[in-house]
Amino acid sequence: MKTAILSASALALVLAATGANAQSRDQIRIVGSSTVYPFTTTVAEQFGRQGGMKAPVVESTGTGGGMKLFCAGVGTQHPDAANASRRINKGEFADCQKNGVSDVVELKVGFDGIVMASAKNGPELRLTKEQIYRALAKQVPGPDGKLMANAAKNWSDIDRSLPNTKIEVLGPPPTSGTRDSFVELVMEPGAEAIPAMAEMKKSDRKAFDAAFKAIREDGAFVEAGENDNLIVQKLVANPNAVGIFGYSFLDENAGRIKGASIDGQLPTYETISGGQYKVARPLFVYFKKQHVGVVPGLDKFVAEYVSDKAIGADGYLARKGLVALPKDELARVRADIGSMKALAADVAL
Repeated sequence: MKTAILSASALALVLAATGANAQSRDQIRIVGSSTVYPFTTTVAEQFGRQGGMKAPVVESTGTGGGMKLFCAGVGTQHPDAANASRRINKGEFADCQKNGVSDVVELKVGFDGIVMASAKNGPELRLTKEQIYRALAKQVPGPDGKLMANAAKNWSDIDRSLPNTKIEVLGPPPTSGTRDSFVELVMEPGAEAIPAMAEMKKSDRKAFDAAFKAIREDGAFVEAGENDNLIVQKLVANPNAVGIFGYSFLDENAGRIKGASIDGQLPTYETISGGQYKVARPLFVYFKKQHVGVVPGLDKFVAEYVSDKAIGADGYLARKGLVALPKDELARVRADIGSMKALAADVAL
């Protein structure tokens, strides 16, 4: 497939042809992940307080939806940046290239844990990844090892040590990067812990992949949209329900909700940054280098995001629940951002 690449002059011609010149939009527009949303919103607010520039508009569309909008094209009718709770995938990168978004700049902002949380007055949940898989998978191995519809109604049906309460998990939709990460970090290893599933992985990888990725559709798992604050409200209203979202929302609502332990580790800043809590992933923001100099202030906004006062270990984003990058990794990120280094066409995504 031939890659479409727009030079700065070609971009100017496109903007002129569509009537979308640099004056047609005087605010940066950012879409994407609901998990990264509060962090980018905080940076946007700080940026707007500096004077001279309007605060960027940040929309929570989910990682998948955001990347689709981001990669749709170049010009002020398209977003300038996309928040993502996972790395851009090969298909999205190819779409960007096909649509002329040839210079994608990646900013790794820090780490976040994926938590399973419930109301403070709800039952205590000490879960393993295997138990989570058995609770949420659409199909599980039966006594003969063959897959059958998941019939578990209560947590105690999974393991007698768990509460005798209904399995009701509010989680993200398929367009969410948090959903992608949860499936990869919890459901896949949870399936591998079951001997019959481990054998399936060896003998029929395609069937194994289909099985661990398929989430229940019988009401035990409820797609609750991209509004994580709304999930928190629902947990408070229903103490037996469990929600899946990023650690920052647990940290922000620590007075109302509590995190479940997974494989013996509670989700805390320390266990996530130290690597003990294994259900964690990096967070990203992607920028269009081609929009720098076209959309006013985009370069200055990027500089604010990577500043020590923002993503440093003691920065204002750490106080919002972002787990900071190690110093050496942060230095590499800043070097790449300083030169607005674009992802290579053959990057291993």
